Amino acid sequence: MMNKRHIVVFSGGSAANNLVDVFGKVAEDKECSLSYIIPISDNGGSSSELIRVFGGPGIGDVRSRLVRLIPEDPSSPETTAVKTLFNHRLSPDSTQARHEWLDIVESRHLLWTSIPSPKRELIRSFLNTINLEIVKRVRPTSSFNFQSASVGNLFLTGARLFSGSFESAIYLLGAITGVPSNINVIPAINSNFSHHISAGLQDGTVITGQNAISHPSAPSAPTPATLTTSSSAANLLQEEETISPMTKHARTLSKELTEHDTIEDANLPGSLPTLRKQYIAFTKTHTSDLPSRIERIWYINPYGQEIRPAPNPKVLESLESASAVIYSIGSLYTSIVPCLVLKGVGEKIRGSGVRYKILILNGSLDRETRAAGCEFTARDFIGAIAAACNGGEVREEEWGMYVTHVIYLEGEGTPRVEREVLGRAGVECVRIYGRKRDGEGEEGGMLYDGTALAQALEAIIGGGKRGVVDRSRRNTLGISGVAG
Repeated sequence: MMNKRHIVVFSGGSAANNLVDVFGKVAEDKECSLSYIIPISDNGGSSSELIRVFGGPGIGDVRSRLVRLIPEDPSSPETTAVKTLFNHRLSPDSTQARHEWLDIVESRHLLWTSIPSPKRELIRSFLNTINLEIVKRVRPTSSFNFQSASVGNLFLTGARLFSGSFESAIYLLGAITGVPSNINVIPAINSNFSHHISAGLQDGTVITGQNAISHPSAPSAPTPATLTTSSSAANLLQEEETISPMTKHARTLSKELTEHDTIEDANLPGSLPTLRKQYIAFTKTHTSDLPSRIERIWYINPYGQEIRPAPNPKVLESLESASAVIYSIGSLYTSIVPCLVLKGVGEKIRGSGVRYKILILNGSLDRETRAAGCEFTARDFIGAIAAACNGGEVREEEWGMYVTHVIYLEGEGTPRVEREVLGRAGVECVRIYGRKRDGEGEEGGMLYDGTALAQALEAIIGGGKRGVVDRSRRNTLGISGVAG
């Protein structure tokens, strides 16, 4: 059983990574252990290629958090080198990436320079495991694309395939890199299989796959083309003009299924093509708004049918022993909600005696929370969290069972906070200091000050006077970014 003084953080990868030092400081000051619950439904980036060829969970966010937790030690070239290795991405050019990968697995790459031989050979053994599996799966119809591949993702996949256990792979990476033993990185679902999500919009649209929901992109490689003669192509074009849109969609889907079934990979024949494509290259900014607001998120099987999987037992165990739950910044519907809709999670949050349930409101809005010109407010964020936990809409007066506090920033681009409405619902609002986001992004918004956020969290969890922070303190924890 975990320590009763325990903090559970629901988060995704890149955005919440900027708050890791804050959460670590709060846990240390409060003498608490700390658990991060991380979703495994991401099917974009280099994870999409690993899923296409090997199946298995989307491991990018788990790897990202583990590497971020490696202790900083400027006096240790080994620690820095190991962290750099597991954070390294191969070249965006697929041919150059393949050559770079061979240099790594054959111990010729400069990344190995400061890593001592025993540790280097241990790491290489799992990289060679995944390399052997890649070579074994090469077929005329398909081969692994190393473009922008994460070395850490490849290591975790090699360790998972070797041990047959995702959690063993996580343990191994944490042990090799020195992740503190009082910090747990827990995948929301402990599985050797892929788990995908769909989003239902208010206008009835269904979007399949996390990549398409949060940052849609074209597949990184075209599907095999079907050859036709010029005359048959002309006949098809003439026919296309007379058939209905529904028939066109059905024929397109059938064609995609047929084409993908000619590719030998780790996915079941007949499964949805959108879940079996490479989405290696994408951008998280400058994406178009959704046509309608997201109404619900659910898990699907490979054929698109709704399922409700059980969470990793360690998720329920951590909630059972938690004194505080934190919903971190990040993508609301693809980072936080996929953890909350799992069977039994909402019930644990509602009824396990967790005293503090704290939402750190995003400092900006993104594609998921700015749909069809309608911007989310704090009320929308809390309603979405409560509905995900409950399995359906929750009355405002019951929101306090899932969120007791909201920490937020004020400034251009930040979500509006309805203090009076939330106060009547039993949710306390705590405004803290932040700074304006820098950079070329079109979304604007504000960034959290690390010291102010840590003070606010400690005041809430400690039960002290809330809502009062020292605005004169500088940001000493190096927060560099927030995803809306």
